[in-house]
Amino acid sequence: MSHVELQHITKNFPGVTALEDVSFDVKDGEFFVLLGPTGAGKTTTLRAIAGLEHQDAGSILFDGELMDNVTPSDRDVALVFQQYSLYPTMSVFDNLAFPLRSPLRRTSVEEIRKKVEETAEILHISHLLKRKTAHLSGGEMQRVSIGRAIVRSPRVFLMDEPLSNLDAKLREALRVELQHLQKTQGSTTLFVTHDQIEALTMADRIGVLNEGKLIQVGTPEDIYDRPSTTFIAQLVGSPRINLYNAQQQDGTITICDSDIHMPAPKDGKLPADFQVGLRPEDVDLDPNGIFSGQLVLAEPLGVETILHIQSNKCTLLSIVPGISTYHLGDLLKFNIAYEHIHYFGLNGDRFKS
Repeated sequence: MSHVELQHITKNFPGVTALEDVSFDVKDGEFFVLLGPTGAGKTTTLRAIAGLEHQDAGSILFDGELMDNVTPSDRDVALVFQQYSLYPTMSVFDNLAFPLRSPLRRTSVEEIRKKVEETAEILHISHLLKRKTAHLSGGEMQRVSIGRAIVRSPRVFLMDEPLSNLDAKLREALRVELQHLQKTQGSTTLFVTHDQIEALTMADRIGVLNEGKLIQVGTPEDIYDRPSTTFIAQLVGSPRINLYNAQQQDGTITICDSDIHMPAPKDGKLPADFQVGLRPEDVDLDPNGIFSGQLVLAEPLGVETILHIQSNKCTLLSIVPGISTYHLGDLLKFNIAYEHIHYFGLNGDRFKS
């Protein structure tokens, strides 16, 4: 496997800058997730690494070797797409064997059979080897697509939202299997998604892209607990973060349009006007709580219930375990975990207090 480096990559298309001075690396054997909304530049990044798009500026290196003038076929990367890209008239066996039958690889018939059977066993599709791919379910087709990528042991795996077309239950199952496969194979993997749950549960590290710019790179814990901007704070986390304008005066923080007043951090470095972010799990219901508000909406999800609590004109989200027994209109008391409050400037950047 390989260590992949992107150094100051810029890519322009007519009328739009898809990538602007993007730099990050994917370590040897790392599962790196590129997270961002549609149009952020995620797929363009993958295509540049694969050599399918040539960047306008910057360099791409594999293990310190410059790839800028290396053809896609010589980069030895495997791409797994959102669409399955299989040959429908071929059997599963022949689809898996296809990359190994290239004249450049000179793989023997016996070696092809061995690698295909090993790959099929890893992905639990051994019973499908004789079946035509046109007769497979979506989940089965995506397993075959992933298998066709791993069967030839490439230097780098590039995965472009490979789970997005699957239903929620199958997506969860394949997410676990992909994670296990990557760890056991030790493969260098760059996985692209707009799904923050996929990013948080699968990644060793996450890079967040927006409008062609790389905003933050870090572990899932870094991205969730220390988001560098309000954009990232709102992108990551379900239910969404509570984000409000706030003011500070004489050591007291007031959340605008609410009855919530809190002590300011002791270092006293906050400006007069800023934004605060409160994760719903840090709004704790407590019959002896110092804050109160009216329940205006409850969203039962089985394992937990999301409560919408209104304080004056401001609504906060809170989470309670299980199915809530509270009723609309109830007056709820709560506390706020001050140590977990996120502070941002009015420009959206995390405030370095």
